[in-house]
Amino acid sequence: MRSAFHLAYHVRDLDRAREFYSGLLGAREGRSTETWVDFDFFGHQISLHLGEPFATANTGKVGDHMVPMPHLGVVLDLAHWKQLAHRLDAAGVDFIIPPSVRFKGQPGEQWTMFFRDPSGNPIEIKGFADFDQVFAT
Repeated sequence: MRSAFHLAYHVRDLDRAREFYSGLLGAREGRSTETWVDFDFFGHQISLHLGEPFATANTGKVGDHMVPMPHLGVVLDLAHWKQLAHRLDAAGVDFIIPPSVRFKGQPGEQWTMFFRDPSGNPIEIKGFADFDQVFAT
């Protein structure tokens, strides 16, 4: 079975969203109207609609960090994760959690970074050297 995740959420400005998601993150733009735009977000579909973004709070405890909940994200192979981390850092993105490794040497070792889009929506990008570790216990 082939599947792709779909998530629709609000942004305040579609032009700024386009610059961020397409220009910075590399998402390919799909269909759009004056009130929404679809993106291929690393093989998954996100639909950004004009409106007030969802409320978030730092209530998710992961390791030593409190992370914004809810948040969205994607898991990448480590090489692509490092390329994206470098691009975001070079662009001056204000990280909630800067690119770093967590659970080092443990099952599920992963690289992570948290940041917000221009409307304040929190995004986590994870990187795994071994995709078999994504669901490791």
